[in-house]
Amino acid sequence: MRTLCASTLIGEFFVIGFAGLVAMKDPDLSMTTVWTVSGIAMFLCVVLCGLVTRPGGVQLGWALQIGLIASGFFVPTMFFMGAVFAALWWASVHFGRKVDEAKARFAAQASTEAGAEAS
Repeated sequence: MRTLCASTLIGEFFVIGFAGLVAMKDPDLSMTTVWTVSGIAMFLCVVLCGLVTRPGGVQLGWALQIGLIASGFFVPTMFFMGAVFAALWWASVHFGRKVDEAKARFAAQASTEAGAEAS
């Protein structure tokens, strides 16, 4: 699960950076505000790459997805991109867990077979 989720988060890191560049063109937003919010979100993406397998990591990822969708109020394209990344996040978590379960079953089967051969 870690690899799939981390890949999604790194993709989000870049999308958030590009959205910050677009948001700078909004005359109602100061550059300081744009880059403070974007910087915090980008930092969270990187930190979550390491925390995704820890308790609460997936939930923090969902909070980031909600924030990404909500950023569409400032950069309208982010409604779409946020929804796309939320779907990717769901797929990463869902299929990542299935892969982890399959790996665990394979490891258990391999250790059982190794034990049987040693007997």
